[in-house]
Amino acid sequence: MPRELTLLDRFYRYKQFFVRAADERSDFINPLCMFLLSVMGIFFIYSAQCHSNGTQWEMQTLWLVTGMLLYWVISALNYKLFLQNAHLLYGVCLIMLVYLAIEAMGINLPIAVTRFGSTRWLDFGVISIQPSEFAKVGTLLMLCSLLARTRIGDLRDSFKTVSMVTILSGVPFFLIFLEPDLGSCLVFIPMVLALLYISNLSQRFFAATLGVCLLVALLLGWDIYRYAQFLEDHQLTAMQNQSQNAYGSGHSWLPLKDYQRNRILDFIAPDIADPQGIGTSWNRTQALIAVGSGGLWGKGWTEGTQAKLGYLPRSVASNDFIASNILEEVGFIGGASMLSLYAILMLNTLRIAHRARDRFGMLLAVGTSALLIVHLFINLGMNVGFMPITGVPLPFLSYGGSFMFVCWILQGFVQSVYRFRRDFS
Repeated sequence: MPRELTLLDRFYRYKQFFVRAADERSDFINPLCMFLLSVMGIFFIYSAQCHSNGTQWEMQTLWLVTGMLLYWVISALNYKLFLQNAHLLYGVCLIMLVYLAIEAMGINLPIAVTRFGSTRWLDFGVISIQPSEFAKVGTLLMLCSLLARTRIGDLRDSFKTVSMVTILSGVPFFLIFLEPDLGSCLVFIPMVLALLYISNLSQRFFAATLGVCLLVALLLGWDIYRYAQFLEDHQLTAMQNQSQNAYGSGHSWLPLKDYQRNRILDFIAPDIADPQGIGTSWNRTQALIAVGSGGLWGKGWTEGTQAKLGYLPRSVASNDFIASNILEEVGFIGGASMLSLYAILMLNTLRIAHRARDRFGMLLAVGTSALLIVHLFINLGMNVGFMPITGVPLPFLSYGGSFMFVCWILQGFVQSVYRFRRDFS
């Protein structure tokens, strides 16, 4: 009769299993790239604020250490655990978003915080978190769980699954839009399309999606055109109308705030949105100056003038526009090195997706890569003038605890997929 395992025996077995997992199955490429990017972020957050005695780099260091601990814990767990509990994590994220939505509707609630006209944070005293960031993780897990259990092929046969995907992603999308946080909303769309694409959904669906996107773009373009006419007719600038919200309150049926229209108009027609260049286009202009003045090798660490002299506001120089500060100080060569680290990270994540043992692991790794790529594309695009300013942070580099945690958590999933890509006795 087999002997019953004692607590010490169980601990020994777990220890032996974990050592095998760490020694034989760990991927060291991704954590190395992530660590280098995160340390680079701390250095340039310090550089952006060193002339004003800012301490954000200290907080970023603390968040990096916490993120690494979260990464270590999650990567040690079998990712199948997240498949089984995806609905619980998704539900927690929705509860936090609903709580913020109630606050945004004018009902004062404890710990909900409104800053700069947006209700995006929960303040727990020691730390403030941004639920929209964690909603990306919860939604990704829920979608991967659904698609892993469902075979997709012809659009007619997959209509129920696609409808469920739309609902599961649409609910957090709508709640985040209410905060409002348009930048975080935009991240959901490419992530969902990437998951559906690798699930072998019919090409007709993507053709129809492209048609819908073009229709939305035309409607948005018409709305922005009418908004520009409104500003000219009333002899207003976008900066003046931002405080009045005069157009959106009665002249349009699109659910956009005037400050969101201002950002889009500033990208399309800056002469109309901000003819003097001191309002909505200021940050974009200063970021372009910073990037252009960096040259080949840059001006040197802590020697960038745009953030140093306050032309690039310190409130954005360390987060949304950290890339322009980096490119000004390390130039094209440093920027190419930064992009190389991102490229290695993304390609290796896709390699891990290819080697995953099941659909859930593959979907989880691809979804993680899609999320980070979208953040990278949008953030760098607005730093070099190719995208409107939307407030999307740069992975591992931008200042902010919630997004730092999310980046390490997502890559913790990827490491778990790699570690458990085959059964070990």
